Amino acid sequence: MTTAIDLGFTAPPAAPIDMLEHYFNLHGHSFERTGDEEITATVAGEWTTYELRALWREEERVLQLIALPDVKVPDAKRAAIYETLGLINEQLWLGHFEMWSADGALLFRHATLLDSQDEDEDIDLTIGQAEMLVEAAIDECDRYHPVFQFVLWAGKSPADAMAAALLDTVGEA
Repeated sequence: MTTAIDLGFTAPPAAPIDMLEHYFNLHGHSFERTGDEEITATVAGEWTTYELRALWREEERVLQLIALPDVKVPDAKRAAIYETLGLINEQLWLGHFEMWSADGALLFRHATLLDSQDEDEDIDLTIGQAEMLVEAAIDECDRYHPVFQFVLWAGKSPADAMAAALLDTVGEA
């Protein structure tokens, strides 16, 4: 994946949604702004294409990023997926996976508290922070996508799916 640093360009810090727009534009991702506090983008991952939604809550100074892998869990598989979510979330250092109860949509969500030294000062996001937030979400989604597929479509137990999907190769071929 090409990064802003690879391009030899560093944008000055900007309002969080503005900087995410800049990041998506820089990397050629399609996106749509929904006002000053929300942006939605389409980003290709290793296994699927993700819809990313970023929401800026200025009063709380929180930037929330949601990645939707377009996976809907059928009612019959929800208990197994809840168990899977528990096993996966134990492994994460940033964010968490969840399933929306209304429609069974799987998603990854994390939030970042942004602050400044001066309460009257604007809150900005750097290009590096934008890159870290987006890439962390995509990396986690890509890492665990096979686990969800094994549980949903191959009938594996959550523990077996985790073991099969996260098997690390040791040595060289």
